[in-house]
Amino acid sequence: MTPMLDTATNPNSQAHPVGRPGDPCVMVIFGAAGDLTRRKLFPALYNLAKERLLSREFAVVGLSHGAMSTDDFRKWIADDIRQYAGKNADADIVEWFLKRVYYVSAEFDDKNAYTKLKELLEEVNRDHTTHQNYFFYLATAPRFFGPVVEQLADAGLMEEANQHWRRVIIEKPFGHDLDSARILNQQLLKVAKEKQIYRIDHYLGKETVQNILAFRFANGIFEPIWNRRYIDHVQISVAETVGVEKRGGYYDTAGALRDMVPNHIMQLISLTAMEPPVSFQADAVRDEQNKILHAIQPLSSEEVLTRTVRGQYGPGTHDGQRVPGYREESGVPPDSKTETFVAMKLLIDNWRWADVPFYLRTGKRLTAQNTHIVIQFRRAPFVLFRDTPVENLMPNQLVLHIQPEEGISLQFAAKVPGPIMRLGAVDMNFEYADYFGTQPSTGYERLLHDCMIGDATLFQRADMVEAGWCVVSPALDVWKALPPRNFPNYSAGSWGPKDADELLERDGRRWRNFEK
Repeated sequence: MTPMLDTATNPNSQAHPVGRPGDPCVMVIFGAAGDLTRRKLFPALYNLAKERLLSREFAVVGLSHGAMSTDDFRKWIADDIRQYAGKNADADIVEWFLKRVYYVSAEFDDKNAYTKLKELLEEVNRDHTTHQNYFFYLATAPRFFGPVVEQLADAGLMEEANQHWRRVIIEKPFGHDLDSARILNQQLLKVAKEKQIYRIDHYLGKETVQNILAFRFANGIFEPIWNRRYIDHVQISVAETVGVEKRGGYYDTAGALRDMVPNHIMQLISLTAMEPPVSFQADAVRDEQNKILHAIQPLSSEEVLTRTVRGQYGPGTHDGQRVPGYREESGVPPDSKTETFVAMKLLIDNWRWADVPFYLRTGKRLTAQNTHIVIQFRRAPFVLFRDTPVENLMPNQLVLHIQPEEGISLQFAAKVPGPIMRLGAVDMNFEYADYFGTQPSTGYERLLHDCMIGDATLFQRADMVEAGWCVVSPALDVWKALPPRNFPNYSAGSWGPKDADELLERDGRRWRNFEK
């Protein structure tokens, strides 16, 4: 038997592990038969096992309403791991993992389900010595978040004693607006401590997002110029080429603003703009993020009309193929007023960022799939080049590429070879894959592992969730009172409505677009 096969019985046995393995624990997945579990969670757990980051004393319990035996569930999960984790999935690691997978068929609102779950957890704990550490992943519809956690508490499954821990992970959306977010937080905090609640945002599992803090605070050449004196403006773009796919029914009740801005984009803004934390302890980092979110200037009703843009895609083309407009998608009303694109101009009221605009945009059915943060620096004085053929000086741009390729690029000017003074743009590019190689990743590995070791740095606190909703509430209110009259207002396959370009052009700026 080769050393690799031998490690399949002990995922922690490599000589130099890449990090501390997770604590002994059981992961309980509510909604275990859903797409998120199949496409992301189980492949992520397999990748953690392969990297020896799962404890030997680990197990998974899936809970869903579908009738299925544990053996059937294991076969189903094995197929999913092979499909989504790669064709070369290690058979011995898969076998090790599947022996620790169990299934419960139950309805989330059935009190008896939690009694049955508690009994199974006691059995699993005895068989796998998981030290009674449990974390509950709610891969469910948002309406179940509060009731499930209340039922867990009623069953005694949220109680921490004798050095064991209990945690719960909930997926976005964290509420539908500010009031519902507050109600959800109150509901959760009645039966659980804040330190037990992990509000997950899968964007923060991206390497480049995590690298923002390392890039800013570990490099002495960037932090001194990361302020209003040197930076002209910041752009944050989250562009998607896909439409709403099979989520039309849900998406039409949410829209691009609710779906992306209070969570994903607010996290990117706060990490980009925050002050240095006193340490990388979870609350030290989140305290600084929270300060930024509270420092964002609230928009007045009049400012919503001039500093926000909404759009909805109509029919168009993608990769040479015709694609339908939003109103033609399954589950979407033919006269829908829901936005699929949002752009905003925000200002941060603090010493570092006063008068530096943060432009953000997100949309579906755009030209390219690309998520990036552009830091545009102020232009150099032109006086030196006044008597040369140079007509203008291009600003330097630092770009943090988040997806699909993860990396960092820096654009600067250099003289074009020749007898006269001419300037050309030069890009210095760093890609993670070139320097550090690639590893199979779903974006959930880091987040699941952090939950297992109790590191909440990349998870949102209640106050951060509410602060994010405070930023977008004025736009939600104005847009509700004034329905759009020109939808659809951009073609599928374009970069969005013309008004989004004008939002920057009025300030003498323009979006940085990446076609590839």
